[in-house]
Amino acid sequence: MRQAPFEAAHAKEWQEFELFLESKKTPPFDPAQMPERYRRLCYALALAQDRRYSPDLVDRLNRLALRGHHALYENRRRQSGRVVEFMLGGFPRLVRAEWRVVAAAALLFFGPLALLIAVLQVHPEFVHYLLAPEQIAQFHSMYDPGNRRLGMREADDSLQMFGFYIWNNVRIGFQTFAGGLAFGVGSIWFLGANGVIIGAIAGYLTQVGYGETFWSFVAGHSSPELLAIVLSGAAGLRLGLALIAPGGLSRKAALMAAAKPAVRLMYGAALMFMLAAFVEAFWSPLTELPFEVKIGAGLAGWAIALAYFLLAGRGHAAR
Repeated sequence: MRQAPFEAAHAKEWQEFELFLESKKTPPFDPAQMPERYRRLCYALALAQDRRYSPDLVDRLNRLALRGHHALYENRRRQSGRVVEFMLGGFPRLVRAEWRVVAAAALLFFGPLALLIAVLQVHPEFVHYLLAPEQIAQFHSMYDPGNRRLGMREADDSLQMFGFYIWNNVRIGFQTFAGGLAFGVGSIWFLGANGVIIGAIAGYLTQVGYGETFWSFVAGHSSPELLAIVLSGAAGLRLGLALIAPGGLSRKAALMAAAKPAVRLMYGAALMFMLAAFVEAFWSPLTELPFEVKIGAGLAGWAIALAYFLLAGRGHAAR
């Protein structure tokens, strides 16, 4: 293609790109299109250089590409800054603002969990109504005091388990959150079911004498993982309440209004799930550390988490 038709075919898009860089208040296209438009501009620059078009055109496209590069990565730095700001202040403020659904989710999750731990100390045989025999055998193997790496099979490695824990945590979080769309019933079910299963495992292993190995394994990652489940459930309950009691709005409008804080809760919960998966894969299985050290680290994690949600972000306006 000759230079003239090439310029004519792309002139409008280049002009819009230039206007976007110069006018951020009234951009000529959706900022979400910026990465794709930047790639097309770089492709046009490569074609112009390869076809030996005029130096003026190549220089113009090169300047646009450089400016586009700076704008694109400046925007990404701002987005990273917003994520950090959200986690340092916005997320704990949001959790405090939504304390009612958070408290309800915590009761639905921790209530069955604590109850099952207590019941199984007196009636350990009750575990057979909750867990299949092969599951019980697997937990025996994973938390046997003779196991070289707690909570893992001999063939597993830390990196492999990190990926598995991320997948498992995301699955649990998404189920618990999305269940809110069934008028909150799904979130209630998944919160209670996870509380029952975790309580059954913890209570049974404690009763049969594997308490030291089990609690030393779960202590480190328990605070981010369990709190993330609660917050996923709270986000789902927020959606469910909007459908049950939309107030003066239509159910669709109420759901859309509730989705904003609910999704932001899930952003924070997702990062907590990631942290929990990292700790569970690389810290929790270690047998070289004394039981007291691992329990102490777990208690410190709970203290930090509670202080974070109670105190972080106070004195700053919510964004």
